[in-house]
Amino acid sequence: MPDAGALHVVRLCGVEVVRDGTPVVDGIDWEVRAGERWAVLGPNGSGKTTMLRVAGMRLLPTRGTVEVLGETYGRTDARALRRRVAFVSGTLLRSFRPTITAHDAVLSGRFADLEAWWHRYDDADHDRAEELLAQAGLAAASGRTFEVLSEGERQQVLLARALMGRPELLLLDEPAAGLDLGARERLVTRLAALTADPATPPLVLVTHHTEEIPPGVTHVALVRGGRLSAAGPADEVLTSAAVSRCFGVEVAVDRVDGRVTARASIQP
Repeated sequence: MPDAGALHVVRLCGVEVVRDGTPVVDGIDWEVRAGERWAVLGPNGSGKTTMLRVAGMRLLPTRGTVEVLGETYGRTDARALRRRVAFVSGTLLRSFRPTITAHDAVLSGRFADLEAWWHRYDDADHDRAEELLAQAGLAAASGRTFEVLSEGERQQVLLARALMGRPELLLLDEPAAGLDLGARERLVTRLAALTADPATPPLVLVTHHTEEIPPGVTHVALVRGGRLSAAGPADEVLTSAAVSRCFGVEVAVDRVDGRVTARASIQP
């Protein structure tokens, strides 16, 4: 785990995002340092995705300062910086044409585009795309098109695509949303492998289910009503009291083999 002097890769200072006069994100101060793996947890509509989009320089805040990879939003070429930050979301999933193959979808991540034919690739690029698919358990799906892949397979392809560009920061917006139990567990297993790999860049995972947090996550931010209700080392933040306050319901948080669950506290 990085020490206190580790370089920050994301720093939000006094960040606010206001829409129609209502703050969606309200006074967020947050840092992600080199080597850290974060989960951002909170109810629907709490501002998690907005916070992630700001951190990825995809949304300019109404107020506050945003520093990413040593650059300040508003004082740098955000388009160039975005190529150093991999952003995985459901919106991206819907941007691919249905007939693109899994291989070409992953390959397109080399230059952060939506079509592989927009650029030239060498044998090493093609080999890396196949290797990433194999690591996701999708070696046999390389030539299959998006329209015949399952939802879980598509999410795995998007994750492989994100890694294809060798990003310096990896941002994942609810990658397990809508997945069945098997697909979710395969994705969590893949994320656990990534969090354990020192070569993986700093990672931020947004979710609203504790069960989707992979082992290896070092830090957690709890978000409620556009504000951080708690943030810090995972073992200190993922407590029954803190998670209950965040979601507004009494839950008991338990840990088994590095996984975290939350269930309602039922009084006899």
